Amino acid sequence: MYYLINETLTEIPKNDIRYNKSQYVAILTAKEWVSMKDSFDMGIDIDTEFTTAEINSTKAEVNYDSLTGTFFIPDRENPLSEGTKFSFALDEKGIVFIDDSGVAESIVSDIKNTKKWRFPSLERFLYDFLEQIIKSDRRLLEKYDKELDDMETAILNDNDEELSERVNDIRSEIRDLRVHYEQLIDFGQELEENENNFFHHENLRYFRLFSNRVERLKDSAVAISDHAIQIRDIYKSHLDIKQNRIMTVLTVVTTIFMPLTLIAGWYGMNFRFMPELESPLGYPIIIIVSILIVVGSLWFFKKKKWL
Repeated sequence: MYYLINETLTEIPKNDIRYNKSQYVAILTAKEWVSMKDSFDMGIDIDTEFTTAEINSTKAEVNYDSLTGTFFIPDRENPLSEGTKFSFALDEKGIVFIDDSGVAESIVSDIKNTKKWRFPSLERFLYDFLEQIIKSDRRLLEKYDKELDDMETAILNDNDEELSERVNDIRSEIRDLRVHYEQLIDFGQELEENENNFFHHENLRYFRLFSNRVERLKDSAVAISDHAIQIRDIYKSHLDIKQNRIMTVLTVVTTIFMPLTLIAGWYGMNFRFMPELESPLGYPIIIIVSILIVVGSLWFFKKKKWL
């Protein structure tokens, strides 16, 4: 796919790029890039890293007469998946995305259908492209925050089965997002430095705006990560409290039955001359004494607020 950056992205045949003064956007597969890279006259040879599954970060690198880099975008819907990977090369004339996944083409298509610029430029296109990558992240972070709030409520209501595992999953997912945001911030700053003077100075504000927005997302991710740690600590404290309650009950029961066990053991010896063995009131008296011991123990523990 080939586009010119006018008021909107205008799709054109590939051969028309060289005859237009407007900046362009091109989307190629890795195989197409290998066969057509010389026609873009960028004077570069993108490393194998940029066109294989070895991509593992979002970054930009300044070359003598171009800027190249990669995108590694986590899957927001399925954090356990590998994510999206593609690369790019740009100069003052335009940008080429090298992508076999179809994600770059989808993002560019969304921009083509939804954006119209009063002052079209490569910088404005890059800003909108980067914004598309994070467009739903604020809502995603709010979802995580609400889920943690619901977990806290569940813990306080003593309905906390299997929460610990989910809290750890959230921390892991947020950590991946935080790393992604840090890489995007570095990416935006690299563009803003404009080392090769590919961008107009007055348009560098777009990259600064993007970096500031990602910085806020990163701060939110850090806050949510801290919230997850707090929930984990609350969960552990709640488990400790429940265990302490169980131990208290067991201790009370053991303490109550200790004198009863002593009585049972004492009269279980069955010595021949034990006077209570011959008394008709011996059995009822032992029952009454046992009941008094139980009631007295319960009253004592209740008074001490151990129950």
